[in-house]
Amino acid sequence: MLEYPQIDPIAVALGPLKIHWYGLMYVVGFVGAWWLGRRRAARIGLTADDIGDLLFYGALGVVLGGRLGYVLFYGFERLASDPLWLFQVWDGGMSFHGGLVGVLIAAALFARKHRLAFFQLTDFIAPLVPIGLGAGRIGNFINAELPGRVSDVPWAMVFPGGTQPRHPSSLYEFALEGVVLFTVLWLVSRRPRRRGMISGLFLLLYALFRFGVEFVRQPDPQLGFIAFGWLTMGQLLTVPMALAGLALMLWSRRQPVDGAATPQPA
Repeated sequence: MLEYPQIDPIAVALGPLKIHWYGLMYVVGFVGAWWLGRRRAARIGLTADDIGDLLFYGALGVVLGGRLGYVLFYGFERLASDPLWLFQVWDGGMSFHGGLVGVLIAAALFARKHRLAFFQLTDFIAPLVPIGLGAGRIGNFINAELPGRVSDVPWAMVFPGGTQPRHPSSLYEFALEGVVLFTVLWLVSRRPRRRGMISGLFLLLYALFRFGVEFVRQPDPQLGFIAFGWLTMGQLLTVPMALAGLALMLWSRRQPVDGAATPQPA
C-alpha cells in the first residue's frame, strides 16, 4: 500500500487571497492548449490571435456547460429544491459530459463566425482537450476527490478522511484521458485526415477509457449504482459518446481530407 501524499490544496496564500492547485490545473490546461493550438493554427486558416479567441469561447463552454451538466446529471433533485445551488460553483463539481456539450456549442458559434466547417474545427480542437483533462485529474488527486473503490492492490492508498486503501482512480484517468489520449490524437493528427475522423476517435477513446475506469472508481454517493448493481452514471453517459464516435468515424470515410494541399507542421 502506498502512502497518500499530503499536499496542501492551496498553492499560494496571500492574505485573504488563496490560489488553489485545482484552479491552477485549469490554467495549465488552457495555456497548454493555447500554445499547441498556435503551432497548428495555419492548418485551418486561423491566426495566433484567433486561437486566443477560440480558448475564450472554449473556457465559457467548459465552465457553463460543466456546471449545468453536473447539477442536471448528478444533482437534479437538489437543484429542484434549491435553484440557487446552480450558482454555488464551490459546492458540488463539474461534469465532463456537460462541459463537452458546452464546448461543442462554443465551437459551433466560433466556426460560424470564422466560416469554418464544424467538424473541421472540432478535429483541430480534439487533440488539445486531453491536456486539460489530464491536468484536471491531477487537481482531483491533490484535492483527494474521486477516490476509487476499496482495493488491496500494492498501489492502493488511504485517502484523507478514510480508513481503507482505495484505487487512486483519478491517477488512472490522468494516465488514460490525459497522457494516452493526447499521445494518440496528437500523433494521428500529424497527417491530414478525413474530416470528422479525429473528432470521432476522441469520442470513442474517451468513452472507452472512462467506462473502464468507472469499474474501480467510487460511484457518486448521491446516485450510487443506477442499474444492474454495477452501472454508474458516468458509464451511462459514455455509451452515446462511443456510439457517436463510431458513427462519426464511419461518416468521415466519405468526407474530404482537410489540409491535404499544404505541408502540415507537427
